Amino acid sequence: MTVPARPVRPVPPGRRRYRFSTRVTAWWFALLALTVCAAGFTVRVLAGAAAEHPAGALTAVLACTAAGAAAPTRRRLRIRRAARRAARTLQDAAEAAAETTEVVARPPVPDAGRPEAGDGDVRGPLDYDAPDYDALDADAFESAVAALCERDGCRDVRVVGGAGDLGADVLATTPDGRVLVIQCKRYCPTNKVGSQDVQRFGGTCFAVHGAELAVVVTTSDFTQPAAEYAAQCAILCFGREALLDWSVGTGPAPWERQDA
Repeated sequence: MTVPARPVRPVPPGRRRYRFSTRVTAWWFALLALTVCAAGFTVRVLAGAAAEHPAGALTAVLACTAAGAAAPTRRRLRIRRAARRAARTLQDAAEAAAETTEVVARPPVPDAGRPEAGDGDVRGPLDYDAPDYDALDADAFESAVAALCERDGCRDVRVVGGAGDLGADVLATTPDGRVLVIQCKRYCPTNKVGSQDVQRFGGTCFAVHGAELAVVVTTSDFTQPAAEYAAQCAILCFGREALLDWSVGTGPAPWERQDA
């Protein structure tokens, strides 16, 4: 029995039969990757610009929306969807920038005329209106500790607490030139700083922030395990009484302590 052969359909003139090519496929993938990278870079640039100039970004979104109102129906719908996506992207970028960048307003620091440590004079109370630390929230407490550092001669004082701070709340350079890293714990008097809090700080203060003097300052006190761990890791514990004495000038600053 003879099976009839299927007739071969002729290729219409002007059309070429597609043949798989590894080189062409690779070029298409490379072009696609470049397009995705360019789109990502553009979105990143637009997000950064929106975070720095939210008013301009809002104006651009409104302009796109107004332009879409005059377009045909189908095109207008596409533009509106694109405008909504752009607005969501700009809003997400602004929220991310607000989480990672925290602008802290520091209170004015009075000129207390604090005598230099080691000058042989007996230090007395300073003319300094110490705040009620228990009434401050966490951010205000960090600013108050930074103000004490500035008052007593530290340089390059920065409040860096917030999301992504990696355990450091205040960074500064002590009067004798050491890198000072402080973690602030604004706890109620009955809530002591535990060993886990100190361990988390110990894991980053030296390795990440390059501390030459690491200090945990709190409005409360430390548990015994926390104090023992801090002593093993050369972390200075500055509890409630030490903080109050430092504030009014009857006690040393952290970098002036004998164990610092």
